[in-house]
Amino acid sequence: MAEHERMPLTRRLSGLLKRPGFWLTVVLLALITVLHYRDTAGYPQWLNSVLDNIKLDRHSFERILYLAPMVWAGFLFGQRGVVATSVVALACMLPRAIAISDHPTDAILESIAVFSIGMVVALSFKSLREEHNRRTQLEMAEKRLQLQLQVIKENERKLGALNRMSAILSESLQLDDVLNRAVRNVVDVTKVDVAMIALVDEEAGELVVSAHHGASQEFVLAVGRVKVRRGFQNHVAESGEMKLVEDAFQHYDVARQAVKQEGIRSQLVVPMKAKGRVAGTLYVATRSVRRFLKDDVELLTAIANQIGVATDNARLYEMERLATQRLAVSERNYRGLFENAYDAIWVHDLEGNYIVANRASEKVTGYSMAELLTMNVRGFLSEEGLGRAREVKSKLMDGEPLEQPYELRMGRRDGSEAILMVTTSMVAEDGKPVGFHNIARDVTEEIRLKENLRRYLSQVTKAQEEERKRIARELHDDTIQALVVLSRQLEDAASSGRSMPEEKRALLESLRQQTTGIMDGVRRLTQDLRPSTLDRLGLLAGLEWLASDVSRYSGIDVKVKVGGASRRLPPDVELTLFRIAQESLRNVWRHSEATEAEVSVDFQGSKVVMIIKDNGKGFAVPSSVGDLTRDGKLGLTGMQERAGLLGGNVTFHSEPGKGTSVVVEIAA
Repeated sequence: MAEHERMPLTRRLSGLLKRPGFWLTVVLLALITVLHYRDTAGYPQWLNSVLDNIKLDRHSFERILYLAPMVWAGFLFGQRGVVATSVVALACMLPRAIAISDHPTDAILESIAVFSIGMVVALSFKSLREEHNRRTQLEMAEKRLQLQLQVIKENERKLGALNRMSAILSESLQLDDVLNRAVRNVVDVTKVDVAMIALVDEEAGELVVSAHHGASQEFVLAVGRVKVRRGFQNHVAESGEMKLVEDAFQHYDVARQAVKQEGIRSQLVVPMKAKGRVAGTLYVATRSVRRFLKDDVELLTAIANQIGVATDNARLYEMERLATQRLAVSERNYRGLFENAYDAIWVHDLEGNYIVANRASEKVTGYSMAELLTMNVRGFLSEEGLGRAREVKSKLMDGEPLEQPYELRMGRRDGSEAILMVTTSMVAEDGKPVGFHNIARDVTEEIRLKENLRRYLSQVTKAQEEERKRIARELHDDTIQALVVLSRQLEDAASSGRSMPEEKRALLESLRQQTTGIMDGVRRLTQDLRPSTLDRLGLLAGLEWLASDVSRYSGIDVKVKVGGASRRLPPDVELTLFRIAQESLRNVWRHSEATEAEVSVDFQGSKVVMIIKDNGKGFAVPSSVGDLTRDGKLGLTGMQERAGLLGGNVTFHSEPGKGTSVVVEIAA
């Protein structure tokens, strides 16, 4: 159903009433009807003569005149207009034909004839309109077919050009060869005079002409290398959008002059894209004015993208070739480093069988490389070493963290033992473990030197403590006793000499007080050298005495706290912990400017943890023990050495303004 047929009746009537043709039809019908019902027509004489000649009376003529508004309505409103006007005309004619006409039968027949002619006209208009519509549709279909044929031919041309370009680009992976072939094909396909391919040099920030055809050498030199953001080729490279202008280098004076000298009139630049980025630009130009159509732009864009992908592939090929060369060089270098490395390097499979080993492995094991390749690492390890190796293998296979390097002891060919510091990593192929790579340094001599040094330090420390103990005993038994006797003698002399002058008595009293002060100082020195409380009552009593003593002479509030089930420790452990606490509190008194300090001892199963902390000014803790010695913190170094002799560990935690904590852990 037509759209106007679906409109509401009121809207159709409203639209009809607004059309001038409708009112003209009504006026014609009204005028003809008025003439038809008048008694006298008042026609011109010539028209009356014509009607007499053709034997036609005026009423018959007036009925024929009704065909005029019918035809007019047909032109304006189509079939429905003719039908409606014919019905109205019949309604206007029939009253006169029936009631007024002298020959009613003839009048009725004439009226019906006029109405019938109106119907025929209506059908004729419908057929003519349908025929016109069919012809219009045929013409439109023919035009669409021609356009489709043109599109097919153009697509065939584009497809042929792209296939040809694809074939050219796939013939070689050498970048220069690819670009030169491509630029020549662009000239042939697009029928331009000049074509150039420029690639983006990201490091230099420049657009560099890498291939050209049809251009003079002077022109290429003028535009061959331009900084990005200068010239419209660079705008294309930066924005990724094609550009068509009359002067391609209007912002670059040298290039603009070169364009004029080259005689170029029309130019087009399209970006060459690969993997979402602009790899360069494709520039085409003609020496005569040419309008580049949309199809030309689309074809050049497709070709440019093909060249961009081919350029990217050629670059990747070149990078892979260079990488392969570098890899070969690296392999040779690695082989040299591997074979001549100072550290022993070997690879064994999951079962422990040697796969490859270097010369240093021969020195460590005493076997040649040929012999090692027939052996298994298990043959070099003790039960303890095998357990350590299984632990390392398990952690690496499960992806667990492993502290490396780790110590491993291996037997040599001559029966001696080698101590190695080993770093192990897993070797995988296609994501599956196939073996282990090991780098080992022989630290046998270093370990033995350290053990000897540790024994030496232990002996020195023991001798030092024994000397301290001897000196403390002698001071207590001899010096202090002599000072006590001297003090009493001075007191007796001062009290018994009644005839002694007052000045002499005051001098003796002063000497007695000085003697008492010296005696107290010697007692404190004796306690520092070897507190008797530590030997008699143990660590906790010694720490209580130490805290009380430090509080008395420094004014710092020192407290002692105990955690866990307290017990007596081995004498060397108690002495070490006491000396560390003594040195820590001495540092608190001398350097920290603290007002409070705390010594806490926590008995934890097979080990004891002691923490000495204060609220002083703190300091920046060095990253290594060696830095403590270099910075002059010999007391802290001594703490670590004392704990290390017993297999313990001392750590320092401090920040400027946040106090200091000394944490000691020793197995006991």
